[in-house]
Amino acid sequence: MKMTYATTFALLLTAAQPAPAALSVFACEPEWAALTETLGGDDVSVYQATTAMQDPHRIEARPSLISRMRRADLVICTGAELETGWLPVLLQTGGNPRVQPGTAGYIAAADYVDRLEVPTRLDRAEGDIHPGGNPHIQLDPHNIAKVAAVLSERLAKLDPAHAAAYAERGSEFQSRWHAAIRGWEQTAAALKGMRLVPYHKDAVYLIHWLGMVEVMDIEPKPGIPPSAGYLAELVTRIQNEGADAITRSAYTNPKPSRWVADHTGVPLVDLPYTVGGTPGAKDLYGLFDDTIARLLQARSTNADR
Repeated sequence: MKMTYATTFALLLTAAQPAPAALSVFACEPEWAALTETLGGDDVSVYQATTAMQDPHRIEARPSLISRMRRADLVICTGAELETGWLPVLLQTGGNPRVQPGTAGYIAAADYVDRLEVPTRLDRAEGDIHPGGNPHIQLDPHNIAKVAAVLSERLAKLDPAHAAAYAERGSEFQSRWHAAIRGWEQTAAALKGMRLVPYHKDAVYLIHWLGMVEVMDIEPKPGIPPSAGYLAELVTRIQNEGADAITRSAYTNPKPSRWVADHTGVPLVDLPYTVGGTPGAKDLYGLFDDTIARLLQARSTNADR
């Protein structure tokens, strides 16, 4: 068959064009964006809706987010009402039937882990209480592994042409990740029993995983900023009861935690909370490397006092 110049040019032009990503993924938080990129490789295009410097409870449902939601093939978010103030608006306004809750195109990561702090009664006077339990699940790496297994299967289901590649990347990730967990648990053994004063109740899974102790919080109730009077009371409590470190996540207001640290002499530890929260937390592995390193440094500093 003889090809014309136009046909030849068209074939060359087509070959020069990069193949479009098979799946468009909308990830609510940085940890799920990073996990999807790791498991999806070049077969996915991931849009990250928030950064480590933003409070995931309080995000504006901007038109740009709605536009991305409209085009998504898969949505992966934490769930457990973490995004209750903005995600339902995006899902409804975006009107994308492929990614509604209950479809294959929607993953609520918290549905696949054992949640902590599930309330026995609901009372909004107690602050931002989540009926399904504490939603900040990403700081236990065992939870990341569980979500990764679900995500690998879902990617393969939505994109069967690349199912083998998703399975291979998923298997490689699980092997490397579980080896990393063993290493982190050995390195962090010295943190067991460490007494922390977090700003918000977003380190619960980290504390539970490493056997630390949450003695009190900077917030008087979840989601309620502390008053000057409450901070003064907190200083007295810490001086009487003791603590090894005051911790705050990258997205929280640093002033109350710094004030308490200055007035008690207890070391303040700025934790990344998620990927991108500190220079060292560039990916999921860095998130745990840096978190543990910062806590160990505080433990050492406190021991020298």
